[in-house]
Amino acid sequence: MISMEKLADVLVDVTDTMVEDFDTIDFLHTLAQHAAAVSGADAVGPMLADHHGRLQFIAASNDAGKLLELFQLEAEEGPCVDCYFSAEPVVNADLATASEKWPRFAPRAIDAGFESVHAFPMRLRDSVIGALNLFGRPQTNFTDDESRIVQALADIATISILQERNLTRVEALTEQLQGALNSRIIVEQAKGALAQMEGITPAQALDQLRFQARSSSRRLTDVATEVLEQAGLPPPS
Repeated sequence: MISMEKLADVLVDVTDTMVEDFDTIDFLHTLAQHAAAVSGADAVGPMLADHHGRLQFIAASNDAGKLLELFQLEAEEGPCVDCYFSAEPVVNADLATASEKWPRFAPRAIDAGFESVHAFPMRLRDSVIGALNLFGRPQTNFTDDESRIVQALADIATISILQERNLTRVEALTEQLQGALNSRIIVEQAKGALAQMEGITPAQALDQLRFQARSSSRRLTDVATEVLEQAGLPPPS
């Protein structure tokens, strides 16, 4: 069931991101965690399309969500893939009966302990730039009103990501999305490097990176780049 109290917290947090120095990657990690809290889903993650129109992993509320998102990309099937290419939400999909539709993804998700899945398009006008995945254990079903609320979160995320660009130009939209994907790669590399240096888990490393960024009023990507430099690793070109 959707928590209206937690939804209010999400809207306040989203409003706080409407600043000049908007940090896309940190925002999407925050969105994933908020969407999980609001919806009761056990794992949430947005995926964005690159300049070739291919979906890419961008963020997740936890490692379980990340692994399922990456597997969808590898298998080229799953709720997020269907949602992105159809521009239609996938709601209340029962994984126990989804093996015919997703012969590779459904068994993998079930093995990971999930029973239901949802995906909502991240839309800008008539263009879909990605999708927001939600995974439930046990079975999690949304009412029509709850589905509209989650879709609204996906729409808010899209607007937030693209707020600073002149969206009348396709080139500007492509540039913004590619920049977010490039930043995600830097953060992922820094997360791994920091985890190895500090002897902590990747999830703890990400929390530490985000804390450092927020406490110093810097972008997450800038902090991640600094960590790579300290580790003697060049940032991806």
